Amino acid sequence: MKKVFSLNGHQLKMIAIGAMLIDHLAWSFVNTYSWRGQIMHFLGRITAPVMCFFIAEGYHYTRSLPRYLQRLAVFASLSQIPFTLFAVGKIALIPLNVIYTLFLGLAAIYSYDTIEDKLKRNLVILGIIILSLPADWTFLAPLLCLLFHIYRGDLLTQAGVLTALALALGVSPVFLNALGYAGIWWDSLFHLGIILNIPLLYLYNGQKGGSKYSRWFFYIFYPVHLLILGLLRW
Repeated sequence: MKKVFSLNGHQLKMIAIGAMLIDHLAWSFVNTYSWRGQIMHFLGRITAPVMCFFIAEGYHYTRSLPRYLQRLAVFASLSQIPFTLFAVGKIALIPLNVIYTLFLGLAAIYSYDTIEDKLKRNLVILGIIILSLPADWTFLAPLLCLLFHIYRGDLLTQAGVLTALALALGVSPVFLNALGYAGIWWDSLFHLGIILNIPLLYLYNGQKGGSKYSRWFFYIFYPVHLLILGLLRW
């Protein structure tokens, strides 16, 4: 069925960046347990899956994987001080920022494709997952990158993965709280916003979009907005 409306890669990334800004404004200035905070974080769940999706897409289209990895490594390094200023109010090595996590996601895809021995491949990917634990989105981002790669073009399976992740993060804490664990029963429901990615990915038309310079916008916007928010927040 022909789509009446579609989104190219640049448009999807701009939606994700807008969602990220809303999410980070909420973490900085809005009570998470308020309805306003929940709505803002709900919208913010768009960002990470879209970025993971485009790591998988970027792997498929890149002309030079080493330069792609190098670019992620450089901007992960440049983003670390702004990220920790935003997250914990001081310069620190931990937690690591999401560009570092995306770098690991790309490394996981490359390992999956190039290591023929199944045991070695699984051990390498396990090592990558362990390296992601002290970072933003932890092991979820590398796994999402890998799953988007493995099931590239299979929107139904991708939708199932996103739905399962949304339920695991959003609804399971409700049951834990019902069993007597401390917390507000609805404080994690905003993770259900992950399902917003399903219609967005459906609308993706496979076109890059934007200009030859537009790919740099996220890399620059990410540390700059974190630095500004970190200074204002703390």
